[in-house]
Order: sequence, then structure tokens, then C-alpha cells
Amino acid sequence: MGLCAARAAGSTMSMAYPAVLSVVQQEWGLSATAAGSISSAYQIGTAVALVVVSALADYMNPRVVFVGSAGLTAAVALLIPVLAQGHISALLLFGAVAIAVSGIYTPGIMLLAERFEPARRGRAMGWFLAASSMGYVIALVIGGIMVERAGWRAALGALALGPLLCFVLSLALFRGERSRARRTGPRQGFSLDADLSGNRPAQLMIVGYVFHSWELLGMWAWTPAFVAAALVVQGTGAERAAGLGATLSALFHIMGIVASAVGGALSDRWGRTAVIAAMMLVSSVCSFSFGWMLAAPLLLIVATGSVYGFSALGDSSVYSTGITESVRPERLGSALAVRSLLGFGAGAVAPLVFGWVLDLHGGRSASVAGWGWAFSVLGVGGVLGLLSMLWLRTLPASRRLAGGKR
Repeated sequence: MGLCAARAAGSTMSMAYPAVLSVVQQEWGLSATAAGSISSAYQIGTAVALVVVSALADYMNPRVVFVGSAGLTAAVALLIPVLAQGHISALLLFGAVAIAVSGIYTPGIMLLAERFEPARRGRAMGWFLAASSMGYVIALVIGGIMVERAGWRAALGALALGPLLCFVLSLALFRGERSRARRTGPRQGFSLDADLSGNRPAQLMIVGYVFHSWELLGMWAWTPAFVAAALVVQGTGAERAAGLGATLSALFHIMGIVASAVGGALSDRWGRTAVIAAMMLVSSVCSFSFGWMLAAPLLLIVATGSVYGFSALGDSSVYSTGITESVRPERLGSALAVRSLLGFGAGAVAPLVFGWVLDLHGGRSASVAGWGWAFSVLGVGGVLGLLSMLWLRTLPASRRLAGGKR
């Protein structure tokens, strides 16, 4: 519970930029491609940092990595509302906070893998990922309210308090465990071996995660701006639309909280690949339809977005669980490093490509076709991820997953 609370608090900055995107894009005069590049910088920072953190966690105490990263995240987050002045400064600052916050992700997964046997691990991973979504909800709700009433700098300042709380919680959480962790003896030494050579189940889990990240992170980056654009089409003022767009997008992440918990538990009962395939099928349908609803009734947009948020995130914890069951425990950190580099690398490109498609159709004043094609590009990743899981289900080695349930 404490680990989940710390994760939720530390995750607020992950949605800080999407919460203010539509406002700062206009204030700084950014094209859609430039606006998307700031989200891409966040994902690039995440990808690079997770490679280092995940590999280090194989031979360092993950509790120490968690606490240190939480403190660094708090420091950088508090600087963003003060120093962000435009495209380049925002790109560097959000990239830096992504590097910092990444250190609380992989160590958390490894700590859960240590504490929970495979029969209960999917549910535990689900709650850990659900905690992330709770942080995103908090960020979008508070950010949406603050950006409308006090401006984007005040919104970012308020959200920076989340990582500060994460740091305080982590100090309290691990205070009594550091000495116990030292008594367990030294951890496995560093190695470039990630137990992936010839390991087809792990390889396909990573491939699926890459396409999952393409769809999910691209959707997360642009959904608040899309909802804001839909509100403007219906006659809402720009700043009011930005705040309301962020707040309504929080509903999609609330569905993600439910999805993370439900997806993990269902995968314990029905199998990893079965749940992933079902989620990716639904999310792909949503990707190919959501953007075309720019002029649709708001209720339809919110309803579809809720299903989208549920399905796009519902398999995330299952991928994490599947990796822990596909590689040797002593090489788990290295395998997660490879997965993170490729997955968040794809997630870094997706918002940029999304913005480029929007610019081809008018940028900030993009038409229905612009938003429709941009979201459809994300759907391609969903389809490819679905195919990778169907392939995995055909392999005898997939019986190692979920105690034989695949």
C-alpha cells in the first residue's frame, strides 16, 4: 500500500505537460510538431533513464534507487514552473524530470516481484500500475482546475508537490527495510545478459510492449488537447476548454485505474496473453475511431474515451508480470532495461508523429480528418501488438506464463 501511494504521488508530473499543452502551445506559438516534441522529450528521458536504472537495479538495492530517484524528481519538478520559458527550456526540463521519475518505476516492479509469488503477482502489479493512473488523474484534475483559474505556472507548481510527497513517503517506507536488505547478501553482479537470447516468450512480450507503448503514450500525450479542441468546436473559450479538457481526460485515467487492477487479476485467472490480446483488440478499435469524433456530442467523446482509457492501459501491468515470468530473476532488471528502452523509445516517437500528422491538416486548427488520421496512426501499433500476442499464444513455451494459463 505504501509503495503504491508513493508511486501515485510521484506520477503527477507524468501528466503535467499534457494538462497544460493546449495553453502553452498557444502562448509559446508552437506548431503541433513542436508541441509534440516536448512529450517526446519526456519519453526519451524515460527510455534512457530506465535502461540505466533497470540494469543498475540488478546489483544495487532497489530501495536505495527508489528513494534517490524520488528526491531528484522532487527537486527538478519544483524548478519547472520557474524556469520553463518556451520550447527549448520546456523540452529540457520535462526531459530531465522524466529521467528522475523513472527511478521509481523499475525498482518498484522488482520489489513487488520479490514479495509476491506468480499466482498473486498479476494482481499486485495491477495495483502498482493503478497507482500510477491515480497520479495521472490527480494531475489532470488539479492541473485542469489550476490552469483555468491561475494559469499554467501555478498548475505546474501545484503538481510538483506530488513528487515531494513521494520522497517523504519513500523515506518513511524504507527506513526499516534497508538494514534487512543488506543482510540478504550482495546482489547479482552487472552483466549485459538480459536472458533474451533464444527466449521467444520474453522477446514477444517485449515486442508487444513496444507497440502497446506506441499507442498508449501517444494517446496520453494528445487526448487532453483533443478534448479541448472538441470543446472549442462546440463554442467553448480557449482557456476554459483547456482546463475542462484536462479535467474530462482525467475520467479516462480513472478507467485506467480500474483497468490496471482488473487486467492484472484477470490475467492471473485467464492467462497473460489472453487478457493482453483482448485489451489490444478493443484499444485498436478506439484508436481508429476516436479522432474522427471531433465534432461529435461531448457525451459520446467521453464515453468512447473512457473505453479507450480502460483498454489501452488494461494490459500494461500484464506485460510487466509476463516479463517477470519469462526471464531469470537475477536478469530481470536487465530485461526490463531492454523493454523500457524499446517501449518508451516508441512512446517518444508517437507524440511527434501524431503532431506531424496534425500539422499536415492545419496544426492547432486541424480538421476532423487531421485528428482522425493522427489517432489512427496510434491504432497501427495496437494491431501489431495484438498480432505479437497471438503469435506468442501458439508457442509451447508460453505455458510458462501464469502457471500454465498463458
